[in-house]
Amino acid sequence: MNRLISNFSLFLCVIFISGCSSDENHDPIESKVEVTEFNNTLTDYPIVHLPDGLVWETNNDDPIFSSPYAKKGETYYDSVQGFPLSLRAFGPDANGVFANYIHSYMMGLTNIHPNSYNPIPELATHWAFADDGVTVYYKLDPNATWSDGVPVTADDFIFTRDFMRSEFIIDPFANNLFNNEIIDVRKHGGHIISVTYVTTRPETDLLYYTNIVPVPRHFHKLDENWVIDYNWLMEPYTGPYTISTVSKGKFVEFTRNEDWWAKDYRYFKNRYNVDKIRISVIRDIQTSFNHFLKGELDTFWMVWPDYWHDKARGSSYDAGYIHKIQFYNEAPQSIAGLLLNVDVEIFSDQNVRYGFAHSLNVQKVIDTLLRGDYEREDTAFSGYSNYTNGDIVARKFDLDKADEYFNTAGWGQRGPDGIRAKDGQRFSVNLPYGQSNLSERLVLLKEEAKKAGVEINLQLVDNSAFFKNLLEKKHQIGYLSLTSDFRPEYWSLFHSDNAHKANTNNFANIDDPELDGLIDEYRFGTKEEERKRLSREIQEKIHDLGIYIPFFKVPWTRDSHWRWVKLPEHHGTRSGKYLFPPVEDLGLFWIDQDIKAETLNAMKSGKIFEPVTIIDETYRQH
Repeated sequence: MNRLISNFSLFLCVIFISGCSSDENHDPIESKVEVTEFNNTLTDYPIVHLPDGLVWETNNDDPIFSSPYAKKGETYYDSVQGFPLSLRAFGPDANGVFANYIHSYMMGLTNIHPNSYNPIPELATHWAFADDGVTVYYKLDPNATWSDGVPVTADDFIFTRDFMRSEFIIDPFANNLFNNEIIDVRKHGGHIISVTYVTTRPETDLLYYTNIVPVPRHFHKLDENWVIDYNWLMEPYTGPYTISTVSKGKFVEFTRNEDWWAKDYRYFKNRYNVDKIRISVIRDIQTSFNHFLKGELDTFWMVWPDYWHDKARGSSYDAGYIHKIQFYNEAPQSIAGLLLNVDVEIFSDQNVRYGFAHSLNVQKVIDTLLRGDYEREDTAFSGYSNYTNGDIVARKFDLDKADEYFNTAGWGQRGPDGIRAKDGQRFSVNLPYGQSNLSERLVLLKEEAKKAGVEINLQLVDNSAFFKNLLEKKHQIGYLSLTSDFRPEYWSLFHSDNAHKANTNNFANIDDPELDGLIDEYRFGTKEEERKRLSREIQEKIHDLGIYIPFFKVPWTRDSHWRWVKLPEHHGTRSGKYLFPPVEDLGLFWIDQDIKAETLNAMKSGKIFEPVTIIDETYRQH
């Protein structure tokens, strides 16, 4: 949950996933990943005097959320739809879905307890707040080491500051964060640092905003060749897993560090239980499901209603070999819908954007194809309590309103096929997407939009091609879903600093001065209630600009899993959006070797078990 990770990684609804790299000079064919130490002569950073009177805090009292019955061992088999473009954690092509695996095993200074929401230790054992309201002091765990055995020290964090500010990493988000928000990182001893944020925050928020992830300085040679040189090198981690094997276009394998320094700590014991995690490339969802039914994958994420209701049935389910679980959570929602690129001429007119929104029959998709399982989203960043503007209602399918806005924009004429026209141009827009099982719902939207005189050209494309096109700002419409964050974060998505630039997340290319002002006030606000008000105003402004069309929100996660994959008695956590990898992996599951052998033997002999479907509503919000 650390900020640098969760704010930057795009989880594109397991829709748009990084594809195969075209850089043949750096693609590994199949290799064990070796950690290379580049910097053999390192000088220590200077020590700054530690102020007197600091009150050190920690938290080793919150409930344990793992299971005491968890077992170590076995390999967990998972899949993604495309091979990663890079194994780097930062820089170009480092924010696809695969990055979520990498980021899950990189630790920050502290974390947030997934049930109580209180801070808990990670790389830091204690923390203290300065009187200035912007600085937090951290005592680093002296036992912490990188996966190559090198101790984690204060110098790694000072190097992180310099690394993230470097132009060599070609990472606008990291550059901005450490230049404009993380004002300084200082060393006060071999295992004591301070992090200073740009403005005051409530203490819990300040821990989050100063929670940085270290970069191993002994590993990196930071120069103009860094992006290429490190594209396929795997740096050491502080977490439980590291990449051990890479097979080009086929799979990436993580291996558990049996001597991981934190394995017996209160909040880490009985977590991260499998010895290996193999992520294979299977480019089609149905093909992936077929592999799952054969037992070649251990779990299958079933957010799609047709899979949950129709395909998750048959002999393996009836015989109890495969179980189903739906787990409700209280996790906040983030962007999930369409972002309209205002740099494209057809969407430069606000009336057109309004008319287009009223042309999309999202509710019909929910009621029919999605079986009513999903809910209509109304605004960007819902589920954040008073940070969310509950008064906003998404523009609904309305042919009269669509007609009114289109007419105002000069699109009142229609051609023989019913599609609107203006100055000889048809109202025809392209909507690329990267997952075949989305086709049915998008086709429904396309057909309904024809009633409003709008032609939508659906383009099923390779995931990597879509994502690259999106980052290069060559799209008309961006169809995506992003991970939620600790607080709503607007700068990367809606501030003009990131408009009209490649490799930034302002996919709408919006550069509205009023919106910029609100976002800047929000970013640097000092009072919690003021930030809540500003967040609600930002959401209202986004709605008024018409650049974002909300689609769905999903207040649960659903999975099928073979009966040998076990979860704690409580299944998941209050804030946990997923029960299994890849995103925000809490590592609570394990594989029971005895039950796996029992199940495989039962399948051969015809023995059956009770079928199991679990609906856990412990954290359901009514």
